Amino acid sequence: MEVAKTAALAKTALVTGAGSGIGRGVVIALAKAGFNVVLAGRREAKLRETVEIAEQTLEPAQVQNVKLIAQPTDVSREDQVTQLFAVATRELGRLDLLFNNAGINIPASPIEDLQLADWQSVVDVNLTGMFLCLREAVRTMKTQDPQGGRIINNGSIAAYVPRPGSLAYTATKHAVTGLTKQTNLDCREYSICCGQIDIGNADTPLVAKIKEGVVQADGTTIVEPTIDVADVADAVAYMARLPLSTNVPFVTVMSNQMRYFGRG
Repeated sequence: MEVAKTAALAKTALVTGAGSGIGRGVVIALAKAGFNVVLAGRREAKLRETVEIAEQTLEPAQVQNVKLIAQPTDVSREDQVTQLFAVATRELGRLDLLFNNAGINIPASPIEDLQLADWQSVVDVNLTGMFLCLREAVRTMKTQDPQGGRIINNGSIAAYVPRPGSLAYTATKHAVTGLTKQTNLDCREYSICCGQIDIGNADTPLVAKIKEGVVQADGTTIVEPTIDVADVADAVAYMARLPLSTNVPFVTVMSNQMRYFGRG
């Protein structure tokens, strides 16, 4: 019984899209902050690579105390998401944080040329996958003892200032903002905080083309500045460490030189 109580009091997190990019950076930041973390993503090899990298960044005293668990998961599959959260609660005892991060994009396309299959692939991951993970987190956080926890959704500044030819991505990121607001309203009485981080040009494989040149709203093509993933991860870790009496509903982290204010 005493062991179970100790496990329940440990800081615990679940990170989707943890195999690369922002997800990987957040796993590293949370592990260094003392969180035990379940890593979710479709590619098991990439998840294990993240585990190895994160372990190498830990202080010697932390290595034995921080638990990192790789759980291959397609967040668009309800059965796999259910299994993911079952593993998290079984292995970690409770869930204090969900970083709802998994997302994809497709090449830019005129609206009239956007294929239903491409639209659906983005919706399945960026919206349905985020909903499935959020729903399981709420179920877990409502019923665990002590009650509550924190959910951080990865939105995008694209929801406010979209890029040309990005209908599916922009629409789903608008929807993420709706998920964040509604979860705040419906779950605050259960000590569940829901916040969102909107990121501008973090240096990840997803934005590799930005460093080569990307089409702007005026038709020109320019190379856009990027920021270090670690800076984004630090912002998530800050939100994660806050007490449940405090929430950051929305935060934007972006390159100071990018075209955002006045974009277009």
